[in-house]
Amino acid sequence: MSGRRTSSNGSRAARASAPHDTYPLGLRVAGRLVIVVGGGPVALRRVRGLLAAGARVRVIAPDVVPELAALVSAGAIERITRGYCDGDLDGAWLVHTATGDPDVDARVAGDAELLRTFCVTAGDAELGSAWVPAVARTPVTDAAGRPAGDLAVAVTAGRDPRRAVRVRDAVVAGLDDGSLPLRAVRPTDPAGGGTTEGARVGRVALVGGGPGDAGLVTVRGRRLLAAAHVVVVDRLAPRSLLAGLGDDVEVVDVGKTSGHHPVPQEEITALLVRHALAGRDVVRLKGGDPYVFGRGGEELDACRAAGIEVEVVPGVTSAVSVPAAAGIPVTHRGLARGFSVLTGHDDVGQVPGGTDHTLVLLMGVTRLADTARALVAAGRPADTPVAVVEDGFGARQRTTVGTLADIADRARAVGVQAPAVTVVGDVVRRSPAWTGPASAHHPAHTAAAPAVRSS
Repeated sequence: MSGRRTSSNGSRAARASAPHDTYPLGLRVAGRLVIVVGGGPVALRRVRGLLAAGARVRVIAPDVVPELAALVSAGAIERITRGYCDGDLDGAWLVHTATGDPDVDARVAGDAELLRTFCVTAGDAELGSAWVPAVARTPVTDAAGRPAGDLAVAVTAGRDPRRAVRVRDAVVAGLDDGSLPLRAVRPTDPAGGGTTEGARVGRVALVGGGPGDAGLVTVRGRRLLAAAHVVVVDRLAPRSLLAGLGDDVEVVDVGKTSGHHPVPQEEITALLVRHALAGRDVVRLKGGDPYVFGRGGEELDACRAAGIEVEVVPGVTSAVSVPAAAGIPVTHRGLARGFSVLTGHDDVGQVPGGTDHTLVLLMGVTRLADTARALVAAGRPADTPVAVVEDGFGARQRTTVGTLADIADRARAVGVQAPAVTVVGDVVRRSPAWTGPASAHHPAHTAAAPAVRSS
């Protein structure tokens, strides 16, 4: 049984077979004669598009705008300097008429119909036998990553050209930001001078996915995902992006949890190298930033040692973004002039000890009590504010606040779970969850996410 859903508008096949006004088609006009009747701004736009497609253009008009006159002087187009006459369409593969005179345009369209030559009429689309869509072109690459021309987007919307332009622009935006696929699917024919998958070395992109919200991934990261053959994904990466990948994209889950690493780091690195050497483009999708406790440097070194091209795409690190989601800046004038980022496994006693220097701890929930004691022993005041932010930007985001003296008990009382980021310092007072000096006799302060979420 298929898991695909059918929209209320019917199946795709049924919609495609329903009656409609046009049969979309791309015309190869290079070297072929195209007649443009008229010499105004509309005619100019048509001429420019036709020249870009390599057409041999002849303009028929008593007067033309200066830009058309310049094209004539440069020998780029032909011109007949008079009004339209019988016989002017002989030999034309395509006709555009944009005279501004309805009678002349109707006469041109009628003559084209008799000659069985397609005609576009700018004044009244219903008179013509063809329509010009809203067009945009996006550069694409071949399987080897080399420039391979453009991907053309053409949209028609009946007699509503402004709607067509808006839809075209939305599609192009999706191609540009990677939310629509750009990867070539058809392998290149070696007989034609290209290469097939497996005959080339693929590329690896180490993409920082941010704290987990798909809206916080960079445009570059999404474009690389849209072009990937293989995606090797972490547990805390923005997994909602995987749903938009093609069915032929291989997804390898190498997620880790505290104390449970089903795929060792050495094997992850070997996966990247193996797939790239087989000619596949690989995205290593990580949570946060590849270079902030993400083992990105090790993976880059291994790929380069194997002769594989590597691109590193920075991501929004959870060390800064997750506190921000809870309303906590890691620096703030009058409260903190700097910050340090450590894992919960590091010696926290080595960082600056004042409450005006923010300490951000990643992956340290299970050792929160030991960390707090170590910080106090190293000289930080026991009443230093602390916040633990769980599942930043996720569905269960929650902030628990306290002090170094009691944060471990408070976190235990409310059942704090990983993933969580711990923030130590006076900046915690900026959090909406902070209601005043937290001491041992106050109940635990917890709060859901404030309204500083990504859209």
